Amino acid sequence: MSPFEDIRPFYDTEVNEALREIIHHPMLKAMMNFTFPDVSDDYWRDLMLHCHSIRDFQINFIYPSVQKVLEKSSEGLSTSGFEKLEKNVSYLFISNHRDIILDTSLLNACLYEHGLSMTTTAIGDNLVKKPFLKSLSKLTRSFTIKRGLPARELLESSKITSAYIKNSLLRENRSVWIAQREGRTKDGNDETHKGVLKMISMAAGEENFIDYFKRINIVPISISYEYDPTDVLKMPELLAKAKSETYVKGENEDFMTLLNGIMGQKKRIHIHVGNLLNKEIQQIAVQEQNANKQFQAIADLLDRNILAGYKLWPTNYIAHDLLYGDEEYKDQYTIEEKKVFENRFQKVVDLNDPMAVKSYLAMYANPVNNQKRVLEEVKN
Repeated sequence: MSPFEDIRPFYDTEVNEALREIIHHPMLKAMMNFTFPDVSDDYWRDLMLHCHSIRDFQINFIYPSVQKVLEKSSEGLSTSGFEKLEKNVSYLFISNHRDIILDTSLLNACLYEHGLSMTTTAIGDNLVKKPFLKSLSKLTRSFTIKRGLPARELLESSKITSAYIKNSLLRENRSVWIAQREGRTKDGNDETHKGVLKMISMAAGEENFIDYFKRINIVPISISYEYDPTDVLKMPELLAKAKSETYVKGENEDFMTLLNGIMGQKKRIHIHVGNLLNKEIQQIAVQEQNANKQFQAIADLLDRNILAGYKLWPTNYIAHDLLYGDEEYKDQYTIEEKKVFENRFQKVVDLNDPMAVKSYLAMYANPVNNQKRVLEEVKN
């Protein structure tokens, strides 16, 4: 039995049977009725029953779903940097993470449109506890990362995850997407956690992890939404953090966040593909001999690239000016754009709660500060 049995996506030989098991599930029906509103259920079900690979399922069902989501809940998706990627080369995409499903769904749609192979995708097992969602994740080539384990079990699980990533990249020649940290960024501060890099490095074995990192072609990804469709849902956790309280998720919180992320209004979206980091990683190896400091330097390198590639929207600049009570960035937005943002802000935030006001505005304003800091560091 494969060591990856508990975490892997479906094999193509398993796809048709898996589809037959969920073909009459009400959530699949709702998803397909949204995607194909003008055809009967028999039409898409017949197509699905003739589907025998993950790629077929992604192209014929998931890709049209993503297009419909963009049509209904956004003002369009723009991209930059995809021309730098080579066909038949696998990459480890390390990305900032804002939305549970859309981040990777949109990236894969862009890869497909550019004639590139779609990724295998890391997803926390807390998000796929419902059997239908687990099947759907495995049908879209996601592998699960186990959360909340005791220390010893976590170590073993991390080794398996790391080996799976290596297997996908170097044996199957398939790119992998993984977030720069566990969970989504809630406060707008996109930061790479060293723990993610250390987990990835476990599969290096006897090889120096720096050499291994160069072999797996690390590429940073920056994704930004003009409006975060889950901004309101992030507020309770942000407020708990601001008050130094422990935040406990509600029973269906992840699922509600997932739905809101898909259907909530996002306006414009941008995905930027950064440069391959092999040269910079080699420079770190030359400049720093301590392994722990090397990991931190690579995390900092990813941060600089992700933040520099992040598309700032009028909402970011408006929030910054409102948060700091000035007009530093007034040339970056119109009066109408500011009114729209303020209307949304006033509807969802208790204006009598200074901490709530600050937390909400900072969620949008922090990327402005972070990018400014990074660009100033590059100049110096």
